[in-house]
Amino acid sequence: MEKESYLPVSVRMPLLLLGIVAFFFVLYIGQEIILPLLFSVIIAILLNPFVNFLQRKGCNRIIAIFISVLISFLLIAALLLFIGSQLNMFAEALPQLKLKFNALFKECVIWVSQNFNVSTGKINEWISTQKAEGISNSTQVIGQTLTTIGGVLIMIFLLPVYIFLFLFYKPLLLNFISQLFSENKQATVEEVLSETKSLIQNYLVGLLIEAGLVATLNTLGLLVLGIDYALLIGVIGALLNIIPYIGGIVAIAIPMILALATKEPMYAVYVFALYSLVQLIDNNFIVPKIVASKVKINALVSIIVVLIGGALWGVPGMFLSLPLTAIVKVIFDRIDALKPVGFLLGDTMPVIGKNMFHFRRAKK
Repeated sequence: MEKESYLPVSVRMPLLLLGIVAFFFVLYIGQEIILPLLFSVIIAILLNPFVNFLQRKGCNRIIAIFISVLISFLLIAALLLFIGSQLNMFAEALPQLKLKFNALFKECVIWVSQNFNVSTGKINEWISTQKAEGISNSTQVIGQTLTTIGGVLIMIFLLPVYIFLFLFYKPLLLNFISQLFSENKQATVEEVLSETKSLIQNYLVGLLIEAGLVATLNTLGLLVLGIDYALLIGVIGALLNIIPYIGGIVAIAIPMILALATKEPMYAVYVFALYSLVQLIDNNFIVPKIVASKVKINALVSIIVVLIGGALWGVPGMFLSLPLTAIVKVIFDRIDALKPVGFLLGDTMPVIGKNMFHFRRAKK
């Protein structure tokens, strides 16, 4: 006969909720420390096969790790340099775009005034009020921006060091994890670690392939439509698309606004149709075949964890939300008490019927 829990449900539930709140509070206040560590672990797992390859070719372990980290950051620097050069070209055309945006904005004000029976004077007065409030809050916005840039710079300098150390101390860390569990749990722990490593590697490589394909499709489509800065907008759209669900919406909005400012209004519809087609191809062919083969998280949970990740850590949290949830699912699937939660996170749909719940009647 199984022993019942010592604490009643009325006590356990508040304690559980308190623990969850405390957990997320620690994640929020410790994001400047936690985020670089999480990104470093993920990138280290991604680079580990290349380090092993260099070692098999006779390269010293420290040199192999150094070469791997150097190559990865040179590739990232090349991507940032490319985006920076494109943004510089875009900045040169900002005065002309500003004039077009102002003309388009005046047309929108006139349209709203005519169709909603609101005087242009009231609309302009409301806009002036909003601008004044925006200017009054500009100091705070600038401060937040500088803080964000400072955090990014700190992360850029810390990431190579963390990645190098995680790869160097990998045997020590794995041995430490194995010592935390008894011998009869060693096989399960090894299975979880192996599946987690495979999941992260496949997921990140899949994301890179997906981003490349989406960037190509976006750019080609925008070039056919004659949209200015097609390469820049196509690449930015692909990078935003990495953020599940939310990024795709922003990626569509940017070229539509640019099309409204530089072309006839109908071109915004063409851009929307183009990006909808690319999203259709991405969601039905690219993601299922390349990205989602290892990350089995249902859509409802995906949206919730993306929003939670954004609330906790901003854009980096949105990016990390799915792989971290997938890792949590791998762990929960191996723990008997947490298997129902792991099943809830997954995308396996049970057969709906009257006998989904089996009630046991007590024998008299």
